[in-house]
Amino acid sequence: MRLLHRDDEGNLVLTEFFGDTVPPYAALSHTWGAAGEEVILSDIANAQTCHKRGWEKIKFCEKQAASHGLKYFWVDTCCIDKSSSAELTEAINSMFRWYREAARCYAFLADVSTASQDTTNPLSDESWKPAFRKSRWFTRGWTLQELIAPASVEFFSVEGRLLGDKKSLENEVRSITGIDIQALRGEELSGFSIAQKMAWVSGRNTTRKEDQAYCLLGIFDISMTWIYGEGDKAFRRLERKIEESMNVVQTSNNKR
Repeated sequence: MRLLHRDDEGNLVLTEFFGDTVPPYAALSHTWGAAGEEVILSDIANAQTCHKRGWEKIKFCEKQAASHGLKYFWVDTCCIDKSSSAELTEAINSMFRWYREAARCYAFLADVSTASQDTTNPLSDESWKPAFRKSRWFTRGWTLQELIAPASVEFFSVEGRLLGDKKSLENEVRSITGIDIQALRGEELSGFSIAQKMAWVSGRNTTRKEDQAYCLLGIFDISMTWIYGEGDKAFRRLERKIEESMNVVQTSNNKR
């Protein structure tokens, strides 16, 4: 996987790591902005001249990572070469694990503001909660695994203010998403039924129809090749893969 960090000259660069060589890192969870706003891999070399709005999220993640003593951080928009179908397939099949293994995961909520928060008593002011409950972040397909996979997820407002984490906001997150508390607390997903997992993604949206299937690969612990343009066939392939994995488990149990 590629990770962002500063080199000895202070430049933002990407370094690729393999296997056990991957250092501790922070991961950013967010919703993508409008076309052309996000920082992509080729923009990193032009960090000083690129003025995309997505840079604010890069800076936010770098700052937060540094505050936790982490030199490296991962952002999906620019740490994956999306021009390579082979790399894209590998990344998607690895995404759940990458979020699970992150030392920190920061959920940046671009539509939740604390600008009007009472600065005289910030801990008691929860004026941001209505926007939190309606945040687009909770409606996207890909953020499902980004919520479940990490041991902890810290939620931040658009100003970069910490709102709480997956544990302190557990009841709110459960109410918003319908995800079982045990799953939010990190219980093995193999202990939840197919119906339960499908219910978690119900109502969530993806830009590409195929991503409705691809965003569930980590949730069901299966791998698939990506075939954009296949439409509804992607979900049927997912269902077959799930059925095959269930048959393997059943056969293994019968042999005991």
